[in-house]
Amino acid sequence: MKKSYKVVVAIAAASLITSVAVAPANAAGTKQKVCVALDTAGINDKSFNQTSYEGAKAAKAAGYASTIEYLPAKSGADYVPNIKKFLDKKCTLIIGIGYLLGDAIGDAAAKNPGVNFALVDGWSGGKNQKGITYKTDENSFLVGYLAAGMSKTGKVATYGGLQIPTVTIFMEGYARGVEYYNAANDKDVKVLGWDTKNKTGTFLGSFEDTTAALAKSVAFEQQGADFIFPVSGNMQATTAGNSLKTKKSSVIWVDAAVMDTGKQYASVTPVSALKGLKEGVLATVKEAYDGKFTNKEYVGTLKNKGVSYLITPSWSKKIPAKLQQEVKDLSDAIASGWVPVN
Repeated sequence: MKKSYKVVVAIAAASLITSVAVAPANAAGTKQKVCVALDTAGINDKSFNQTSYEGAKAAKAAGYASTIEYLPAKSGADYVPNIKKFLDKKCTLIIGIGYLLGDAIGDAAAKNPGVNFALVDGWSGGKNQKGITYKTDENSFLVGYLAAGMSKTGKVATYGGLQIPTVTIFMEGYARGVEYYNAANDKDVKVLGWDTKNKTGTFLGSFEDTTAALAKSVAFEQQGADFIFPVSGNMQATTAGNSLKTKKSSVIWVDAAVMDTGKQYASVTPVSALKGLKEGVLATVKEAYDGKFTNKEYVGTLKNKGVSYLITPSWSKKIPAKLQQEVKDLSDAIASGWVPVN
């Protein structure tokens, strides 16, 4: 990295000072009846639903939950009925998986103050609703820098499932990482699929449209992109499958490690952008078990390892050591509260 770009400045982060409300709690050490309302795509989506539910499994294994269960959603019409079923079953902690369940979780929490609720990729509400959030722009910045550094065509791409904040934060961070790589190395790598100025990009319209995912992937390759960052749940498998076939592009895995949820695609996936969904859910269940449940948001960051990146083992010697070190240095800087700027 050029010396002229080793200047670091503090990340300007605005903080809202809010009071933390403590929910009516059971005695400390009370095992929770944990019920998980999934978003669409099913429990085996190899992404969001699956990884979040691993947190519930871990909580049960650790003794924080007496029972765990989940209900899938075929569409948004299932959100409210699924939560009602959990209330009827006397669940003590109901966790909604995904931003789109926000209204259903919020309404139920307001009407059932004696039950604790959590919303993954969502927000805190009343005293009994905790948001579980992630600064995924941090690790996306890093994989964007890495993709730019590895690109041979000078073009990289990204697409999302839906244009919602929990998707676009990945895309924004990725594009910003490419921009920083360009500034630090006097390059001009282009980003297809996201415009940092206008905040517009390429979206499938859902998280389950394999036809659209394949079409976008092929189109990006035809435009010259040799790295694709799919922020659309298991649609990343569709993109990776295409990459295996065409050998024209590489893929950046999202949410979990490719070796955990898609190892058959490891040969075209140099890096994974990890989101600590399991860890966030586990921490929330433990808080309820300890009798300390509050509406203070859980925020996953590089600093607390709630977000991270992971080089795929088979790629560790293929990626230039210098580039890997630059990404590590950037990660350490951001985790320390600083980020290099041009």
